[in-house]
Amino acid sequence: MNKIAIIIPSRLDAARLPNKPLELINNKEMILHVYEAAKKTKSVEVYVATPDQKIIDLIKDNGGKAVLTSPSHQTGTDRVYELFKSQLQSTPDIIVNLQGDMPNINPEDITTLVSYMNEGRCDIGTLASSFSSEKEILDENNVKVAAEKKLKNNQFSQAIDFFRKEEKKYEYFYHHVGIYAFTNKALVRYVGLKRSKLELERNLEQLRAFENSMSIHVGFINSSPLSVDTKNDLIEVRKIMEKSN
Repeated sequence: MNKIAIIIPSRLDAARLPNKPLELINNKEMILHVYEAAKKTKSVEVYVATPDQKIIDLIKDNGGKAVLTSPSHQTGTDRVYELFKSQLQSTPDIIVNLQGDMPNINPEDITTLVSYMNEGRCDIGTLASSFSSEKEILDENNVKVAAEKKLKNNQFSQAIDFFRKEEKKYEYFYHHVGIYAFTNKALVRYVGLKRSKLELERNLEQLRAFENSMSIHVGFINSSPLSVDTKNDLIEVRKIMEKSN
């Protein structure tokens, strides 16, 4: 059986919404919502990787595992890799990079991705959902993923591009969900690659894998977890989670 680790990169100095991991939603910090969702995934180890002692203390005070990482990492995956190598001695077979700003992620969707990765069909797996409006499509904060085939619930297909601006040339594109599952070998290879041209142009780190011929498969989920990047996102996710509470 594959050994699986979920690592949640988190930091306080986000440019658009500083201190967002500690913002309260239903009287609980955002990062705790994400951590608890990850813990509901069966047969996995869960860690938070952060350069901030406040986050370390919060997670540990709530019975979780957190590791202090370098403040100089350029991407979340670099932060994930540091913990993978130093704390876990590079032993997990599958490493899930779960973004720390998706407080309403459904644990069942994490399980769907992990189950697919256990089949060994790709280097990297990720998830996508439908757009709820044209406004969402036009918002460049919402990352889009184009798929080779039309996606249905819990089905996976080859991802063929990631972008922020709407691309009319793609027949099947979806709202990308900020979660990546790497095989052990893929993570090691990925962090050893130089940041790529498209990655820097679009500010999307997954394009580094594309430009180096690594396979990324994307699976469709019915839920639409909100990635909190701005104050308006925070207001919206609070409304959503208060209704579901």
